[in-house]
Amino acid sequence: MQAAVTVTPAQIPELLLGLATVRPVFLWGAPGIGKSSLVRKFADSLGLECVSLLGTQLAPEDLIGVPQIRDGRSVFCPPEAIARDEPYCLFLDELNAASPDVQKAFYSLILDRRIGSYELPAGSIVIGAGNRATDNALARPIASALVNRLTHVHLRASSTDWLVWAGENGIHPWVVDYLGDRPDHLWSPAPKTEEPFSTPRSWHMLSDALHSFGPTLDEETLKVVAHGTLTPAHAVSFCGYAKIVRNAYGLDAILKGDAAWPGRVEDRDLLYYLAEAFRGRLSKELPAEKAHVSPAMQQTAYRAKSLLVQLAEISVEVAQTVIAEDADGLPVLPAWFLVEAARDMPRLVEARR
Repeated sequence: MQAAVTVTPAQIPELLLGLATVRPVFLWGAPGIGKSSLVRKFADSLGLECVSLLGTQLAPEDLIGVPQIRDGRSVFCPPEAIARDEPYCLFLDELNAASPDVQKAFYSLILDRRIGSYELPAGSIVIGAGNRATDNALARPIASALVNRLTHVHLRASSTDWLVWAGENGIHPWVVDYLGDRPDHLWSPAPKTEEPFSTPRSWHMLSDALHSFGPTLDEETLKVVAHGTLTPAHAVSFCGYAKIVRNAYGLDAILKGDAAWPGRVEDRDLLYYLAEAFRGRLSKELPAEKAHVSPAMQQTAYRAKSLLVQLAEISVEVAQTVIAEDADGLPVLPAWFLVEAARDMPRLVEARR
């Protein structure tokens, strides 16, 4: 299902309060962005127990129950997990990954709030969640009859929301500080190949590992952990950031001339990180129009071009990442600066062609 309008995690509680209390809701979103935890937190806020049913692990009889003979008639008895006396939040996780027969078994539970002769207690809420087919996750088409029984909300990852949550939930300071500088690394689309990719969940996993190993974590083990949880490019960048944390110099020292670009082959991950940070700093500080460039800013631009030359002497490839376009083919740095860079560093620009 394609999203016409998306919302951030911070918007979910208010939306669910107005929607889920009157009608069933389906929460769409990419893997690892916190759908399940948001539902559980919302249920807690209402004082309701959250009962999760995982669509991929259910058969139709797990919902309908088994028959018993009462007064000469067969009566289906729903499972204990569903048949409760007190109101609760029924969370149908990975609903769209369930088999068609299981999805059909959910129809009456979702629309009529009942299954067989059992009816959900007054005050209960029903929320479903699942990944999109475009996320390379297990997802089956949902029949139109079921689609029409749900209100659909599409969730997107938000670095702002996640960093607030991270600060309140003991996420490792390296992860918080890194994503504060590189919020675009919080989430990346699922790859078509079988490899790790960055999501709020995977950053949480990395944080847990950093806490577990503690300050004795060595560089090689950090590489294993980072590459085992994050998108490869993000893992390289994070390992570079970790080197900065562990050493006395960083980008500010390079900008001031107190330190040079690291030139050792074994520091290439650090070089990539510093180049990305350099690019981010320039995109924030350089004005879009040259007419707005102050004398001090012109001095900054001059220093930046000098540093680009020094960077290219170590690695043209890394230097190219500073002036490269974004994923949509749009320039990140101001056009006037790129023109000056092309004039002063034709070798760097020609190498991009």
